[in-house]
Amino acid sequence: MLKLNNVSVHYGPFQALEKITMNVQEGELVVLLGANGAGKSTIFDTISGLHKRSEGDILFLDKRIDGLSANRIVRQGIVQCAEGRKLFPEMTVLENLKMGGYVIRKNKKEMKEAFERVYELFPILEEKRNNPAGSLSGGQQQMLAIGRALMRKPRLLMLDEPSIGLAPLVVEQMFHIIEQINQEGTTVLLAEQNASAALKIADRGYVIENGRLILQGTSDELFENDDIRKAYIGA
Repeated sequence: MLKLNNVSVHYGPFQALEKITMNVQEGELVVLLGANGAGKSTIFDTISGLHKRSEGDILFLDKRIDGLSANRIVRQGIVQCAEGRKLFPEMTVLENLKMGGYVIRKNKKEMKEAFERVYELFPILEEKRNNPAGSLSGGQQQMLAIGRALMRKPRLLMLDEPSIGLAPLVVEQMFHIIEQINQEGTTVLLAEQNASAALKIADRGYVIENGRLILQGTSDELFENDDIRKAYIGA
């Protein structure tokens, strides 16, 4: 479904990504593990069209997308839920969700179905639909960020550090919902530092350090890797 072939990114003289090659098959849940600053968000932003690659190519459904604008990539079916949620705090929950469905706003039937799906996954969002997004708890804000991303009905959902800053019990709930989203048919690419939680729900994973992919494998292979356990799981 998604393929990156030798993708590099430079910020002036600084090389942020070096020859990244990875793929995500339709229906998979793939995790991208790495410490803060390793390059996970840069990969996501490059796929989304927010950063331009200096070399390599990116294909989605066998078509190159690396030359497309960010809004056209969203229309192709790739939606990113950014790190830090990036909500509009003064706007209501409902208004934030409507922003997520902007590209399908003229299709009332599709919008209605999108709202129904989000409210089914996150009932609290329907209950608080008229509340300002900034008034929600951290966990509820993350639910809203994911819900807003789902409004586009993405083929590929990219989640950037969805567990950051959340209490352990909320993290467990969040990963259960992410697993459910995947099982219901949405392909997921998940960037995480919380390796233990992520590997429990992922099919495969990649490990990135200093802008380079250093390891890949199934979830079981990565979980059993001593270096990965020491670096990211603490065992």
